[in-house]
Amino acid sequence: MESYEPERLSSAQLAAMRRSLNSGRGALTRRSLLRASGMGALALGGIGTLGACGIPPAKRADAGAAVDDHSAEEKELTFSNWTEYMDVSEDEKSRPTLQAFTKRTGIRVKYTEDINDNVEFFGKIKPQLAAGQNTGRDLICVTDWLAARIIRLGWAQKLDPANLPHAFANVSAQFRTPDWDPGRAYSYPWTGIPTVIAYNVKATGGRKVDSVTQLLDDPKLKGRVSFLSEMRDSIGMTLLDQGKDPGKFTDADFDGAIGRLQKAVDRKQIRRFTGNDYTADLSKGDIAACVGWAGDVIQLQADNPDIRFAIPAAGYITSSDNLLVPAQARHKTNAERLIDYYYEPPVAAQLAAYINYVCPVDGVRDELAKIDKSMASNTLILPDEEMAAKSRSFRSLSTEEETAYEEKFARLIGA
Repeated sequence: MESYEPERLSSAQLAAMRRSLNSGRGALTRRSLLRASGMGALALGGIGTLGACGIPPAKRADAGAAVDDHSAEEKELTFSNWTEYMDVSEDEKSRPTLQAFTKRTGIRVKYTEDINDNVEFFGKIKPQLAAGQNTGRDLICVTDWLAARIIRLGWAQKLDPANLPHAFANVSAQFRTPDWDPGRAYSYPWTGIPTVIAYNVKATGGRKVDSVTQLLDDPKLKGRVSFLSEMRDSIGMTLLDQGKDPGKFTDADFDGAIGRLQKAVDRKQIRRFTGNDYTADLSKGDIAACVGWAGDVIQLQADNPDIRFAIPAAGYITSSDNLLVPAQARHKTNAERLIDYYYEPPVAAQLAAYINYVCPVDGVRDELAKIDKSMASNTLILPDEEMAAKSRSFRSLSTEEETAYEEKFARLIGA
């Protein structure tokens, strides 16, 4: 596949991107290490520390158990999300899609941007979930690995398909059946987050970089390559390059990927492992090529035409942020109606036009083109069939695997 040649972005896109970049709390912050992985827990003394500090020991709830739903008499819901993950008006005083939902349904949405990273947020809601109490939230948005953990523990309510006709019909094929929630019984994706190869064509001397093999072995890139400090992304992309399926790999496959990256570290081919801070080095050309996140690439291209991306022939990793209804939430039906609302193509297009991540809703292209034609043709927002076919997900891990793999990866990156 050819690397993406950036088209001229609209003023609305540029404004949205710069709001995100300049806020100090936007899309780049969402791609921080703590948010994307479990590494933050390890840095604090291991994943098990989340159960310490007075938090009750986890007990699995009955995931399918009925919970009193007060939606009919209480026309409200509370929605916890990341910053800069919802459309806002030009004067930044209202949220148009939420406003339209309330006008249509009469359901008031208390929208809170109280998620800064997954580990921190899980630590915030775990005491109530473990004690079988209401978290005060009817809808939350968390990254796939944490969504898998919450579902595994029985701390998410099973969704009613009768309230989700648009979501069931319109969720894109690549997001339809994650191994941690087959058939989307408990969750629906909010956005997809592709991991791609990004490069600065000026820094590479005009050459395209489109494989992990090039990143690890090309002597012309020595010392000017970075990988991500998110284990699932860097290991997942390396597994694909080695012909392994990140959805089915073994311990031996994982160790093989670690070993390959370690050799590149020892030869100083890899300059460093980064969170989102690779973006400045890539834009300046200090880093010539890297494993990076598509949302960052879109933002960088707005100001630097030398920034390109490539999808390796071996495939690429896609993670997702997902909507869940926590156990004991009071307004499950209201939350389901909001999920379904965001799967209506005109609404999904309005959201995608603002946040610039992969839209998981089929049938949105024509609606997005009405807002901005260049966005509708950007495969980092709406993957075409070829790109979608190369998308792979990192399989869900057991608690034991998660601890062992993160420890090995921490040693590799010097964390």
